[in-house]
Amino acid sequence: MSTPAPHPAADAPPATSAPADGCAAGTTTEAAPPADAARLTVRPVGTDGLLVELGTSEGTEALHAELLRRRAAGTLPPVREIVPGARTVLLDGFAGPDAARRLAAELPGWEVPPLTGGDTAVVEIPVRYDGPDLPEVAALWGVSEDEVARIHAATAYRVAFCGFAPGFGYLTGLGERYHVPRRATPRTRVPAGAVGLAGGYTGVYPRSSPGGWQLIGTAPDTVLWDARRSPAALLSPGTRVRFVPLDGAEEAGGGRGN
Repeated sequence: MSTPAPHPAADAPPATSAPADGCAAGTTTEAAPPADAARLTVRPVGTDGLLVELGTSEGTEALHAELLRRRAAGTLPPVREIVPGARTVLLDGFAGPDAARRLAAELPGWEVPPLTGGDTAVVEIPVRYDGPDLPEVAALWGVSEDEVARIHAATAYRVAFCGFAPGFGYLTGLGERYHVPRRATPRTRVPAGAVGLAGGYTGVYPRSSPGGWQLIGTAPDTVLWDARRSPAALLSPGTRVRFVPLDGAEEAGGGRGN
């Protein structure tokens, strides 16, 4: 994972390796995907699941997108859940161990196309760049605070995976030179709507909680999670996101697709 060393704060991304007590006995399948030479490892999980481990977040997102495409096309064995992580994809709920083993044998030979912009709607999140860590991020990037806002808003993002809290998406898109460390001392309370950076990820806090991300802005009226809405989460893995700067004269319209 491209984030700094894990910190025991509440918003740390999920672990990317198979749990020690979650794998049934079986053969591990390893192969090198042709696109980026990143190793792909398939491990059995329980009796009817698989955990696919990849070497890059880009490869993980591309595989997740390909799995969803094949499931929609009816060419993927029926599986209950497909859950991406930072460098893993969990497939859980096959019809039985035989179906899981067959897919485990096939996966290393798949041709997985790289991600493209696609034709899905973009969720726009109005943001005011007023975060308390904006000066520190500007110093780390070697630019002005206004330039941090410009760079961040000009970037095209994609939700790699979700976790930490209902509605929280880990957004990728910022180049490596803009990756920043988590705060050495996490805050005990980060307000809902705070826009933060950690490692290579951008995220918006859906509710007030502890957190250690570098806060650069506020999305004042975007509701990330609403149990009365269908779906309840505004963001899901694969969603494209764009941040729209608020200049103070505009009224935030909340997250929306276009």
